[in-house]
Amino acid sequence: MTKFATRLNSFAARAEAEWPDLKGKPTALMCAQRAAKVPGLTHVDLNYPDHVPGNPAEVAATIRDCGLDVNGLAMRYYTNPAFKLGAFTHPDRAVRQEAIDQTKAGIDAALAMGAPLMTLWLGQDGFDYSFQGDYARMWDDEIAGIREVAAHAPECMISIEYKPNEPRSYALMPDVATTLLAIDEVGLPNLGVTLDFAHVLYADEMPAFAATLIARRSRLLGVHLNDGYGKRDDGLMVGSVHPQATLELLWQIARDGFDGVIYFDTFPDASGIDPVEECAANIEMTERLIGMAKRVARDNALHEAIAAQDSPRSQRAVQRILGGE
Repeated sequence: MTKFATRLNSFAARAEAEWPDLKGKPTALMCAQRAAKVPGLTHVDLNYPDHVPGNPAEVAATIRDCGLDVNGLAMRYYTNPAFKLGAFTHPDRAVRQEAIDQTKAGIDAALAMGAPLMTLWLGQDGFDYSFQGDYARMWDDEIAGIREVAAHAPECMISIEYKPNEPRSYALMPDVATTLLAIDEVGLPNLGVTLDFAHVLYADEMPAFAATLIARRSRLLGVHLNDGYGKRDDGLMVGSVHPQATLELLWQIARDGFDGVIYFDTFPDASGIDPVEECAANIEMTERLIGMAKRVARDNALHEAIAAQDSPRSQRAVQRILGGE
């Protein structure tokens, strides 16, 4: 059975419909209880430190009481306003160390929760202007920071989620090639990549090709499914814009042996969609596409067309599969 996780913050959307008497924002536990209503959902990912306010093991037990497991944690560098200028790349060594130490604490929390996966989205590490920073120094600091946190607990997988920009105009980890270069330079075995479909689109990459490169040079530790128009991180429902590219990605990661959790990084809160219905639609679409990917794997005519780079033949074969023929 495929394991599915979701973005916990999504379940704060339309809070008034779920909690009409609520004053303020719903807690992470309330969001998890709401997420547990989604048929087929098995896991949640938590942000650190936001979603882990107390004892990590107790937080994990509370999530399990809802009928869900914790897939892993994702670092969020919001606690110190100085992180806006960089987490691992801040010009002040003390601030860099604070970000590194916070990440180590998050790794310890993930291990205590029985969810040994930490996702690093280093969105603050980048630049906005020409002549703003020393690129070589920033790169060295980034590599040193990743190496230090990865070495902290070799039994915890550290996955780098790349994204072209936001909040910085240019990110140091904007695409798959740069991310793989960084992993190679760090040189530790517990590193890998999280592939976010919408990030890949607006990095101007083909998702299945990015996954292929990851499998060749590192390992795929996380898959974030969503969709978008390639201009920004839209966080739309799975397959709503690029069903064929999503199908190809699912086929490719199956070929490469990925058997981890598929996580939905979608934003129902952006347009007031019912998050339970939205997540259920994501699961239904993904299961349908996984079924189609199995048909792709068995379609000899499609494989012959791909081998010959015969795009008319391959498109006809894929369209038959998408049409259920």
